[in-house]
Amino acid sequence: MHFFNNQDINQLDKIFRINLINSCSGFKSANLLGTISEKGITNVAVFSSVTHLGSNPPTLGFILRPTTVPRNTHKNLKDLGYFTINHIWEAIFEDAHHTSAKYPDDISEFDMTNLEPEFKGNYKAPFVKNAPVQMAMKFVEEIYVPSNDVMLVVAQIEELYVKDELLQKDGLINLSKGNVLTINGLDTYAVPKFKKQLSYQRPKENK
Repeated sequence: MHFFNNQDINQLDKIFRINLINSCSGFKSANLLGTISEKGITNVAVFSSVTHLGSNPPTLGFILRPTTVPRNTHKNLKDLGYFTINHIWEAIFEDAHHTSAKYPDDISEFDMTNLEPEFKGNYKAPFVKNAPVQMAMKFVEEIYVPSNDVMLVVAQIEELYVKDELLQKDGLINLSKGNVLTINGLDTYAVPKFKKQLSYQRPKENK
């Protein structure tokens, strides 16, 4: 078994270290965040850090790297206060990954891929058409983490769309039925399979 202490990690080749540390935490969510600028230019970008923060109110968060360089997603969601989260599914993962390319703010990633924007109701930010799970999000706050120079962006779910075949009677969204992907590290995609849903666990009585 390979062993790395903190000193070893710090002395690793940069690319090796990035791949190692980005994958050691386990499989991550695979999402496309949709925004729109004040000028009406859509933006869509892949994120692997979206995570559940709470159910009441329904709150999610994601990690954003420093804004010392232009971050169109961050600027748009701060300017308008809204964005969307869309699960990546198997058929579109190469186009989804391409949205990590750094385009200027006057070019929409929708125009550079086969991904299609979808607008619903009066919501301004674009969803990704045909995504099995789509969420309309309202920006709540951002929390700076000085130890690693990143920000935790916190947002509340305003609208939630789930394809019928994914939603179970108990409320669970069975993502495997939608071929929803997960991300291993930075650039490796996998399709997880449903194994078994276990019951709520209580302490065992002493034998």
